[in-house]
Amino acid sequence: MTPANKTVLVYRNELLPISETFIKEQILALKDWRAVLVGRRLLHQLTLDDLDVRVVDPQRTIADRLFWKVGKLVGIMPPAAARALRSEGARLVHAHFATDALDAWPIARALGLPLLVTLHGYDVNTHREWWEAGNGGARMRLYPRRLLRLAIQPQVRFLAVSEALRQRAIEFGIPANKIDVSHIGIDTSRFVPGGLPMAQRPPRVLFVGRLVEKKGCRYLIDAMAKVQREIPTAELVVVGDGPLRQELNTLAWTSGVRATFRGALSSTEVKRELDGSRIFCLPSITASNGDAEGFGLVLLEAQASGVPVVTSALGGATEGIREGVTGFSFAEKNVEALARILIGLLNDDNILAQMAECGAAYVATEFDVVRCTTRLELQYDAICCGPAL
Repeated sequence: MTPANKTVLVYRNELLPISETFIKEQILALKDWRAVLVGRRLLHQLTLDDLDVRVVDPQRTIADRLFWKVGKLVGIMPPAAARALRSEGARLVHAHFATDALDAWPIARALGLPLLVTLHGYDVNTHREWWEAGNGGARMRLYPRRLLRLAIQPQVRFLAVSEALRQRAIEFGIPANKIDVSHIGIDTSRFVPGGLPMAQRPPRVLFVGRLVEKKGCRYLIDAMAKVQREIPTAELVVVGDGPLRQELNTLAWTSGVRATFRGALSSTEVKRELDGSRIFCLPSITASNGDAEGFGLVLLEAQASGVPVVTSALGGATEGIREGVTGFSFAEKNVEALARILIGLLNDDNILAQMAECGAAYVATEFDVVRCTTRLELQYDAICCGPAL
C-alpha cells in the first residue's frame, strides 16, 4: 500500500484553538499517511494554510442545522457532507477528545470507516456526575452514557496520551482492551536549549498554563512565599490567562510574593521565557469536578529547552520526566514539598546545569514528535490493515 491511498480524516469540531498546536504538529509529522483535517467551524486562531482542511458546515440553511442537530443524536450526518468526505478516499477517522468523537462517529458510520479517538484529559477525567448535572451544558448531560455506548462499538478504538489517563478511562467505563497509550510528542527542532548558561540566569521560576483550578498555580504561589523567605531574590513569572487570573494576582499580593503575570503569550514568547528561567513548575491538581492534567506537553517543551521541571501533573509526573535526572515530582497540593524542592534547586547551580543537559537529551530520545507520530502511523496501519477489530 502506498501513502497515496492511506488517508486519515483528523476530526475536531473547532479548527483549531491556539492551545492545540500539538494536533497540527502531529499532522505535519505524518509520513506514510495523508491527513485531511475536518471540522465544523474555523476559529482563525492557528494558521492552517499548510494543512488540507475541510469544513463540514451545517449552517447554510435551517434544514441543514436541524438535520445536523438531530443526526448527531441518532448517529447520521447530512448526505451532502457525507458525499464530500467520501471523495477523499479515507481509510480511518481520527478524532481528538472524546467529546468531539460523538460528532465524528456519524462521519465514520456514513463512510463505513473505523474510528480512533485520542483521549486528552478532561474528556474522561471529569466526573460523570458533573456532566450529568448539566455543568457542561444541557446537550452534554448524556455525554457519559453516549461515550460508553460508543466505546463498545466494534469499529471504535481509543488512544490515551499517558498511562495514567488510560487508567482513568478504564475507571470511567471504557473497556481496557480498547485503549492503547500514545504519547503526542513535541517538535524538538523548535524547542532547544538557549539563552544564558544556567548559573547566569536570575533565580526565576516559570509557570505556563491556563489559569484554572486544575493547573494548581495557587499552590505554586503559596510555595514561592516560603522560597522567597529563604532566597529573597527568587522570582515567579506566570504565563497564561483564565478565569482565576485576578484571584491569583490578589493571592500573590496579599502573600507578599513577587510575581509577574505576563498573560497569554505566543509559542515564540514562551520559548523566550523558558530561556530566561532556571526552573519550570507545573503544580497541577485534580480539580473539584475530577478534571486533571492528561500529560502536560509544556513539561516536554521545558526540558527540551534545557530547563529542569518540577511537577505534580497526572501522567507528566510519572511518565514525562526522569525523576531526579531531568526534574522532580511531588504530590499535588503539597506546598511544603514543592517549596523544599524549589529552594534546593535554586541553591545548586551544578545540579540545575546537569538536569538541563539531561532534559534536552531525554525529550529528543523519547518524545520527539516525529518518533511519536511514526508509532501513531503503525497504530493506524494496525487498525486498517491488521486483524478485524
